[in-house]
Amino acid sequence: MGLPTFRCACADATQDDGYRAVLGDERADALVTDPPYCLLTRRRKGGDPRDPKGKKVEREPAVRFESVREYRAFTEAWLPKAVSHLAPEAPLVLWTNFLGKEPLLATARAAGYPHLEGEFVWAKRTTEREGNEQLLRVYEVALVLLRRAPPKRPPSALAVPWAVVAAYDDDGEAARYGAHPHHKPFGALEPLLRTWAPAGALVLDPFGGSGSIPAAAVRLGRRVACLELVPEWAERTLARLEALAGAGQ
Repeated sequence: MGLPTFRCACADATQDDGYRAVLGDERADALVTDPPYCLLTRRRKGGDPRDPKGKKVEREPAVRFESVREYRAFTEAWLPKAVSHLAPEAPLVLWTNFLGKEPLLATARAAGYPHLEGEFVWAKRTTEREGNEQLLRVYEVALVLLRRAPPKRPPSALAVPWAVVAAYDDDGEAARYGAHPHHKPFGALEPLLRTWAPAGALVLDPFGGSGSIPAAAVRLGRRVACLELVPEWAERTLARLEALAGAGQ
């Protein structure tokens, strides 16, 4: 018997107990997640950390690391754990920034995922303009990794989406559920989930945040098992998924 539509736990992605709590003996069909980016601690010339100012003080700060080496150790602590709970042919879809690419790729390779199928690019619309010209100054990427290269694709399969243009909060979901610093709009997630997690698939997300990926997966008819370390965000994710279930989506 499979899991219900969604199951979430306030748990650490580097520990097995959280995965067991949301998956039981089942294995996920896809790992789609937005782990902390490789953001390094901001320091003054003397070495003291810089304090956030203005609105940044009011929001929970993004996780930061002292070095890329520390980020690599963090990646090596959680990614193999997640992979051990996947079905044999499950793809990995990992959002990251520039500094995080190499640690993620190296750790995935060691965990049995040597093939980078491609990089999905989210071009973030930062300025609303009238007419045909829009300013796209920022982008983020999701690495799509497979255990082995697929057979040569027929021409009809070349329509796999590898880019999307969307603003941070096109649908107002971020503002409604806490404005998480790593929120992803539905428009940036839908192509990934439709392509790499077929209808009815069980999607594993060890970094739920405010529930962007779990909510998008449920809206698209996928099942979800997710973890979130921070209790407040875990509660927001659960509330968001329960609201979707109550609305019949």
